[in-house]
Amino acid sequence: MESATYTHGHHPSVLRAHTWRTARNSVAFVLPHVQPAMRILDLGCGPGSITVDLAAYVPSGHITGVDAVGSVLEQARALAQSRGVRNITFTTGDANALPFADGAFDLVLVHQMLQHVADPVAILREMKRVTQRGGLVAVREADFGGFIFHPRSAPLDRWMELYAAVARRNGGEPHAGRRLHVWARQAGLTDVACSSSTWCYATRDEIQWWSGLWAERTVASSLAQTAEAHGLASADELAELSAGWEAWGEEEEAWFSCLHGEIICRV
Repeated sequence: MESATYTHGHHPSVLRAHTWRTARNSVAFVLPHVQPAMRILDLGCGPGSITVDLAAYVPSGHITGVDAVGSVLEQARALAQSRGVRNITFTTGDANALPFADGAFDLVLVHQMLQHVADPVAILREMKRVTQRGGLVAVREADFGGFIFHPRSAPLDRWMELYAAVARRNGGEPHAGRRLHVWARQAGLTDVACSSSTWCYATRDEIQWWSGLWAERTVASSLAQTAEAHGLASADELAELSAGWEAWGEEEEAWFSCLHGEIICRV
C-alpha cells in the first residue's frame, strides 16, 4: 500500500475544488487522443467529475474510476447516476497493485495524484502494465513552484512555503509537474510527449471561490492538521494565513495562475 499521505485529505472544502474539475478544464491534452470505443482507467478519480465527463467521449467504450478512499466513490457513483451515465464503473484499489490484468485498458489516466505518492515511478510502471500495447499513459500534475499571483501577499508567500513543507513531510513532491517526463522514463516509458497548461482565476467570482476555498482549507483540512502535528505552523499562524487568503480575495486586481505539467506516453 502507498506509504505517503494525501496532503489535502477529503474535507468538504477540498471536495468542492475537486468537483469543479471537468474533462475540458483539467485533461484537455488527452481529449484529441480519445476514441469512442476506448477502455479508459482514471486512477485516483476522487469524486469522479472528470471520470463522468470522459464517459461521454467513449459512448461505445467504458471508463473505470479507481480511488483508495471508498467514501469519496459514493459521491462519484451518485454523480454518474444523476447524469444517467451507464458505461462507467467505480472501485477502490491500490495504485501500486491494480486489480486488473495486463493490457486491460487503452488509456490509463492520472490527474493530480503522483505529486502525493512516495514512489511515482512504481505507480507509472503499474499504469504501463495495465495499458495495452499501443495504448496511452497520460498524467497531469500541478507544479506549486509555478503558481503565481497578483498582487503580492506576504501571507500567500508564506502559505506557498508551508504547503511545500507539508507535502514533502507527507512523502510527496509539490513540484511534480516538471518531473513527470523523468519519472516516466525511469518507469520504462520511452515514447513521452510533454506539454503544460494552467488554471487561471481572474474574474471576481473565480477569485472569491478560489480564495475562499483556500481560506477554509488552510485551517480545516488535513493540510492544517499535518502542519500543526509536525510543528510546521501553529493554529494562530494558520488562522493568520487563512485571513490573508480572505483579504487577498477582496483585492480588485487579484489574479492567480496554477501551472501543470502533462505527459502522454505511447506504450
